[in-house]
Amino acid sequence: MFAPSRPIYSVAGIRAIEALALPDARPPLMERAGAAAAALALRLRTGPGAVLIACGPGNNGGDGFVLARHLQDAGLPVSVAFAGEVSRLPADAAAAHTAWLVHRGTTTPELPPPPPGGWSLVVDALFGIGLQRPLEGLYARWIDTLNAQPCPRLALDIPSGLDADTGRALGTCFEASHTITFIALKPGLLTLDGPDLCGEVAVDRIDLAPEELALAPGRDITPALFADRLRPRRANSHKGSYGDAALIGGAPGMVGAAILAGRAAAHLGAGRVLVGLLDPAALAVDILRPELMFRSAADLLADTAIGAFGVGPGLGQSDSARALVVTAIATPRPLLLDADALNLIAREPALQAALAQRSSPTLLTPHPAEAARLLARTTGDVQADRITAACTLAARLAAWVVLKGCGSIVANPDGQYWINPSGTPAMATAGMGDVLTGLAVALLARGWNARDTLLAAVHLHGLAGNRICIEQGIDSGLLADELAPTARRCFNEWIKRGIDRSAPTQEIS
Repeated sequence: MFAPSRPIYSVAGIRAIEALALPDARPPLMERAGAAAAALALRLRTGPGAVLIACGPGNNGGDGFVLARHLQDAGLPVSVAFAGEVSRLPADAAAAHTAWLVHRGTTTPELPPPPPGGWSLVVDALFGIGLQRPLEGLYARWIDTLNAQPCPRLALDIPSGLDADTGRALGTCFEASHTITFIALKPGLLTLDGPDLCGEVAVDRIDLAPEELALAPGRDITPALFADRLRPRRANSHKGSYGDAALIGGAPGMVGAAILAGRAAAHLGAGRVLVGLLDPAALAVDILRPELMFRSAADLLADTAIGAFGVGPGLGQSDSARALVVTAIATPRPLLLDADALNLIAREPALQAALAQRSSPTLLTPHPAEAARLLARTTGDVQADRITAACTLAARLAAWVVLKGCGSIVANPDGQYWINPSGTPAMATAGMGDVLTGLAVALLARGWNARDTLLAAVHLHGLAGNRICIEQGIDSGLLADELAPTARRCFNEWIKRGIDRSAPTQEIS
């Protein structure tokens, strides 16, 4: 069995759920959040030292006061720092502050010095998901001090200083070793700067069922989303049962990109893999993978037996490359466009219009700079709001899009999105996108639809990178050509787990 995919909500979506739940919430939501945080804090603390909780001037601070009360009830020494004005606290946070004082709790207007032996845990309860501006002055100084503590560091809902909707660090940010987020996941926990700042993320629904209160626009990617596809092959099958995958690219000096894509497609079980190179002087055989068949790119695009095309790895931006893109857009087959195919399309509105009119499935796999060219924006604009960029591109070009990067975003033309939790910075190296193209085209050739193809390929791609880094104990030096054999192993483990319904639930893999 696979871990279920979890809903993701924007700040506005969470606020809407809270508004619906608040009138009937007994105990109040803040009490539930504080209690949930206390249960985690008790597991995280190291040693007998006191817990330091830094409380802010809003409801996140109220969660911190509730947490402090529960920890004190458990017999733990607790220090609470609070520099806000009590009269300006929201009603629920003010009630939590009063309850803390009634419990003989105290607050200090500055962070106290660490006790002998240091803090056993520090907690960021300063600013929650509503923060929209950089932190300055006292609170920025507090965060710097908290970040310097060698103990576990717990953030409530989201690390202070991180934009909950975009994952953008607004300036000084709390660097959590653990984050407990309430009700549901927020986008900023999973993409851009979020994974670097959140540490290990736990979701506590605080006894709510968010999807019964509001539709979730996003989800995280787990194999549960495409588990029905993970079936063993029938004994009575042959190579024709698993489709022909064609990869087109490989201009002079960039032949390796197309070969990487072809090798990846072969490892993921396409019946046949054909590679169309633009370099007429290139070898007609891959000595390491002689299973690959090499053809003229133009002949491949005219072949009606091909199940799916991937165009772009090492394609270049020559006139002949452009002509191939024009032909590919017109072909009535599932089509994935990457790399220079996207750059060529970005230069010509007419090609974009033709792409949007395709009746067959279209998949686009841009990195942020390629997405920026397609949107006529800057890379900074794209990275500042990755979900909006991916969804806009998908709607504009009537395509399924993966915006690659930390927490890759998969978006469909209807505005739904998925965020991928797998992957490693060791994959920030040349050729990784070509491997993703090959994995996805193999699944398309095998008859998978666009949705399942992109979700599976993106998750598998990152998972293979994770697996190699763990097994080899590396943080860098991962090569793109190492990925495909491990991706094959992970994919077949998925199939085995899908068969064994009694297998324990796995979190991500």
